[in-house]
Amino acid sequence: MAHSQAVTKAVIPVAGLGTRFLPATKATPKEMLPVIDTPAIHYVVEEAVTAGIGNVLLVTGRGKGSIESYFDRNAELEDALTAKGDEAGLALIRASNDMAAIHSVRQGDPRGLGHAVLCAADHVGDSPFAVLLGDDFIHPDDLLLQRMISVQQQRGGSVVALMEVEPEQVSSYGVVAMKPTDEDDVVVVTDMVEKPAMKDAPSNWIIIGRYVCDPSIFGVLRETAPGRGGEIQLTDALRTLALADGGPGQSGGVYGVKFSGRRYDTGNKLDYLRTQVQFACERPDIAPEFVPWLRGYLAGLE
Repeated sequence: MAHSQAVTKAVIPVAGLGTRFLPATKATPKEMLPVIDTPAIHYVVEEAVTAGIGNVLLVTGRGKGSIESYFDRNAELEDALTAKGDEAGLALIRASNDMAAIHSVRQGDPRGLGHAVLCAADHVGDSPFAVLLGDDFIHPDDLLLQRMISVQQQRGGSVVALMEVEPEQVSSYGVVAMKPTDEDDVVVVTDMVEKPAMKDAPSNWIIIGRYVCDPSIFGVLRETAPGRGGEIQLTDALRTLALADGGPGQSGGVYGVKFSGRRYDTGNKLDYLRTQVQFACERPDIAPEFVPWLRGYLAGLE
């Protein structure tokens, strides 16, 4: 039985300072760092669009104007490419203009992910909505967000994406306690612990940067006291909803979708490099030359 309105809006927080990528992020938003030739943020927006969401709100901050420019038209560049007869180049730059209706709101003082989501309250209104973090993206063929939306439509409440990690990795993430449902890939989230020690972790299933939130989250966020680092954490508000679980007609609790597909991380240098190499090895226009070079390079290191 469906409890829920359609999910038509996505919120993408992009106000973070990107200190892990200094000095580049002194002048370039980390979300604009390219995966080969396409900014990471392009893939994140594309993921929302592929899931049927045509309305995207970027929660931005100072120095992030180039993200908005990327999704806007560049008439001068279009004219130059037209004059050169570069149809392929023209198609590439127009693809980002026409992907979705892109809106933006300024976060001002970046006070955590929960605060960024709260900045979207007026735009979102009283409907369920998706939140996609810009530090990771999901392979286009793996349809995680579609599955999460489907679970939210069927069960109501809020939905988080979960991935299984090695026990020694749990201390870097938000970790869930959960109980099964009648579907193998869906669980009820009963509690969440932020960055637990390995011995204290309730499972080795972590929350990754994809959420479908019931609009009741806004009321909870307004009441949520700042947590770690003086920031308002989205996981704290979701934990409140998970523990309260008033059932259908109220917040509807929190569900988790277990994901075992391909997730690419661009949040730190090592993962960003891995993502570059993986993409290069998958791209039909690059792999035929890159893979043999890579094999030779690695052989030379031994």
